[in-house]
Amino acid sequence: MVKLTFYGGIREIGGNKVLLEDNEKKLFLDFGFPYSKYRNFYEEYLKPRPGAGLLDLLVMGLLPQLEGIYRADLGADNLWQQFREAVRYRRLEGVDGILLSHAHLDHSGHIAFLREDIPVYATATTAFIAKAVQDSGISSFDQQVCYFTPRAEECLKGWQQGAYVAHGSIDRQRRFCVADKSALSDEAEAFWQRATRQKKLASQPLSGIDTCRLSLRCFPVDHSIPGACAWGIETSSGWIVYSGDLRLHGKRGDLTESMIREAAALKPKALILEGTNVSKETNVPEREVYDNALRAIKDAEALVIADFPPRDVNRLLTFLQIARETRRKLTILPKDAYLLKTMRLLEPEIPDLAEEDSLAIYQETTAARSPASWLRSIYQEYSDKVVLARDVGADQGDFILCFSFWDLNELPSIQPRAGSLYVFSSSEPHNEEQEMDFRRLHRWLERFQLRKFGLPVEHNGEWEVADDEKGLHASGHACGPDLLRIAREIRPEILIPVHSGQPEFYVDNLTNSGIDVVLPSEHGTVTL
Repeated sequence: MVKLTFYGGIREIGGNKVLLEDNEKKLFLDFGFPYSKYRNFYEEYLKPRPGAGLLDLLVMGLLPQLEGIYRADLGADNLWQQFREAVRYRRLEGVDGILLSHAHLDHSGHIAFLREDIPVYATATTAFIAKAVQDSGISSFDQQVCYFTPRAEECLKGWQQGAYVAHGSIDRQRRFCVADKSALSDEAEAFWQRATRQKKLASQPLSGIDTCRLSLRCFPVDHSIPGACAWGIETSSGWIVYSGDLRLHGKRGDLTESMIREAAALKPKALILEGTNVSKETNVPEREVYDNALRAIKDAEALVIADFPPRDVNRLLTFLQIARETRRKLTILPKDAYLLKTMRLLEPEIPDLAEEDSLAIYQETTAARSPASWLRSIYQEYSDKVVLARDVGADQGDFILCFSFWDLNELPSIQPRAGSLYVFSSSEPHNEEQEMDFRRLHRWLERFQLRKFGLPVEHNGEWEVADDEKGLHASGHACGPDLLRIAREIRPEILIPVHSGQPEFYVDNLTNSGIDVVLPSEHGTVTL
């Protein structure tokens, strides 16, 4: 008997946590950060207390009450006494691993709380992006996906066993099992086991997915972040396919097409399918983004700022091509440079920063005097690529700055000339906090008299893009018709929607299709 229990991703976008149980074998399908649930209780200045370990998250319903799967250093044994009589409490042991679909935190972030001996199965690209993002980020305690700093209680246990390690002096790396380990170079393996912060790293060598007790198939798919995949799991009830996030209209839509064919050949018992954009009839392809952005930028005479989603490497490459054609330098932040350098270890077609004349790296005006080792290495290795605010300000027609709203505090140092252009190549606001940020963004641009292209404007409570400025964002998610095509061509016996605010879409559109649509409830179990 196979059971699927849904601890997240139900009537919400992201936060996927699906427990698959096949008798004694157990796998989680993603273990994501539930952003929408967090916003119900927390904001920038009100956060879960790191010193409370798991307590805040368990009490507020942001983590499932599953004793046995979380790090021992995040709570003493008596933490669980208050939950053992709760309706949703369960002791869960013997978890074989996490099938990670991609490196976005709404699918990966809460891996931070899991025991380090629970392996994470992923593509090598997903593993490396997750490490690069953590290396170069703030790495708060609730998003430490690849490695973590044990709390003092765990170090004390080591001291009692005669192996004391001072609290915070060493990070522990999780065990990642990658689908394409044979393709890794020695340089790539060395990157994985190297610390890029001030602390030492107790590293775990990469291994392959064949170590799992369940038979797995990894299907690369196209999404807005490289390395995304769908998973096939062979169970005693038949194959189960988990889509992760995917699209057909991106630059690598051929990957998703291949997944559809291979998944259909398995004749799956169940397909767990995302539904982020079920209400959209069409999507903008990346080629159209290129055409529209080039049209906006080619006649610009002053500074150009391009705002697009972080870690969307395809979008970065789109603007790099535009920079080449307009004879400007695409000026990226050090985090972007570190990510490109990391990805080049796996994908040689990624531009070489050292050789690409149309790439530069922007150094923040108030950069730390003692930068982290990853940042110091970027500045040293690419010293001839580094530009400062004064360089950009002096030759504004030479640059396309890759800035988002969070980087606009550099503008007082740059002093963009009136008529400079802000090209918005991302999605509209989806909640009240993002709406407030958009209003601030408009005020910043008005303060410096920047022209706006593609930026949503508020009209009667709705955010709209002018008709002649549309087509600047290719979503990472398939539209409704494409999702229906995916479902019909894979043709599972059962379809289970996740990662969607409108799962009834599948019921309404797949009636009499031969596919039984089952809508799960949060914390509910579907038995196959």
